[in-house]
Amino acid sequence: MTAQPLHAAPIVPTTGQRAMLALSCLALSTLGMVHNANAQEATYKIFNFPGSTNTQPKSINAKGAITGTYSDAHYVIHGFLRASDGSFTTFDPPGSTYTFPASINRAGAIAGAYTDAQFVSHGFLRSLDGSFTTLDPPGSKVDPGGPGTGASAISDTGEITGSYEGSTNAEGRIAIRGFLRSRAGTFTTFDAVSGAPTTAPTGINAEGAITGTYSDGQYTHGFLRARDGKLTTFDVPGPTDYPSWIGISRAGEIAGSYQDAQSVNHGFLRTGDGTFTTFDVPGAAYTYPTGINSKGEITGSYDDAQYVTHGFLRAPDGTVTTFDPPGYTGAGSSGINSGGTIIGVTSSGHGFIRIEDKREEGEQGDKN
Repeated sequence: MTAQPLHAAPIVPTTGQRAMLALSCLALSTLGMVHNANAQEATYKIFNFPGSTNTQPKSINAKGAITGTYSDAHYVIHGFLRASDGSFTTFDPPGSTYTFPASINRAGAIAGAYTDAQFVSHGFLRSLDGSFTTLDPPGSKVDPGGPGTGASAISDTGEITGSYEGSTNAEGRIAIRGFLRSRAGTFTTFDAVSGAPTTAPTGINAEGAITGTYSDGQYTHGFLRARDGKLTTFDVPGPTDYPSWIGISRAGEIAGSYQDAQSVNHGFLRTGDGTFTTFDVPGAAYTYPTGINSKGEITGSYDDAQYVTHGFLRAPDGTVTTFDPPGYTGAGSSGINSGGTIIGVTSSGHGFIRIEDKREEGEQGDKN
């Protein structure tokens, strides 16, 4: 573990663009109201890991600590931790050749994946003291170049979820299974439905509920696994496909994206009672949510009619604010914390932080 000196980041205040959102409520919901998005003052910090050629923020916790990846001069990918004061720490699990952090919880524990010298993928936990634990559920296959194991999310209570390569099934297919690792280190493995060739958890909340996607061999669907192990499967209503579940809030709200029959990507929100709302950034060619926080705020990226990428923030009332870091185009967001601070990356490979001026970068909330 190498501690890096404080890296000064330019700070630029700006005003968010005006936008509005037409809500399409499906299932048991009624048609939502259309709200005008009020312009909001925001401050942007552009940052790079010192000496890197590319910096990709992946997750931000309630205290404003950020984890992600950076590429060095030899294009090797490493993990980084950026503290709320702007200082950096680089890290790689022992024996790794590439490191891919995925999630950081309120305490600062980080979960992700790394590849070893044999090109086998393993999950990892980086504890607060900088020590590493390799995560391979019992029965994991370790085929070089195979799917291996990867941790996708860690909750504020320290539980970790992800997927791993299990045994080959009766049809000769590799089975990708889900796992839950308790704070004590005990693994529970599961399939969204019996015999599913792929189960891919993507998020876990502080209550221990896990969401993700699974394949039935032909189509992809969503699932919710409750703390007691009860599994619920679901699809966005309508002729939809290729769902991508990106997170679950403490209240059980799930956000993500899906494709319609014309292969156009849209956003969706599934509430705890199973009601779906689909949404698009007005005028967008494609909408890609990337994060949801405990307040139900959703961030993500969208492509405009010229297929230029921008960031967006969707408030719980459906209001959408679109944004770009000043001086940059093609920037998209990658996560949001409970205080509403957003992280993302520009098209030129710089990380950015977006802080609404009514909030502070490290403002605390009840979920990262």
